[in-house]
Amino acid sequence: MVRDGLKWRLDLEQGIDLAIYLLGAFERPTVNAYRKIVKHGDTVLDIGANVGAHTLHLARLVGDKGVVIAYEPTAYAVHKLRQNLALNPCLVQRVTVAQLMLTDSDDQIPEHEIYSAWPLNTEENLHAGHRGQLKSTEGSRALKLDSHLQSLNLKKVDFIKMDVDGFECHVLGGATATLETSKPAILMELSPYLYSEHDKSLDDLLSLLTRAGYSMFYLHDRSELPMESRRIHAMVPAGSSINVIAKFQGPKTRS
Repeated sequence: MVRDGLKWRLDLEQGIDLAIYLLGAFERPTVNAYRKIVKHGDTVLDIGANVGAHTLHLARLVGDKGVVIAYEPTAYAVHKLRQNLALNPCLVQRVTVAQLMLTDSDDQIPEHEIYSAWPLNTEENLHAGHRGQLKSTEGSRALKLDSHLQSLNLKKVDFIKMDVDGFECHVLGGATATLETSKPAILMELSPYLYSEHDKSLDDLLSLLTRAGYSMFYLHDRSELPMESRRIHAMVPAGSSINVIAKFQGPKTRS
């Protein structure tokens, strides 16, 4: 079926797919936000690409001179991503699908399973907060983003969309060189309640971004967020998340 000018193969018992069917796009405010940022010819990373809900939109935005690298570790989501991409042959050459779990060390073994499906029917073993379902990462490997981009001889990254359900510190911890050299804008889901599940904290994320010279801004009005975990926890209730844009602002100076 066609939605917003893109062709999709959708399973209407899955939350992401149903949103595309009913609303024309998954996370429409996110799509609207990066439509104002991504330009023809850009190099874009879709980290946590899942079924391609944003990958296809991004590929259309970068045009025939641009590149999108779609990172997704689960075989389940990669299969669906490739199916949706194949339905849009004009976009295929612009997208590289990488079945990788991005981490902060190249010698790690990837998680055996991660959450990458959101079934609408009641099933057992769904995540208590976001109601996701675990899927196998068979066929994937763990790698730092810096290492993968170096293997591709990719010198510049213009924009990153990241939705990794609490693995943000791991992903960005392996992307320090990329942040330093390219300074891309990062549109990401901020889910403070998930970090402890992966032995990290909101303080860890804020420290990593601050060291890289980044500040965070609300997606909806671009107002700046405080880079203090106590204040962010007060703004984002337990079990919920917000979408933010992190931008390079330069090193913080002390007054």
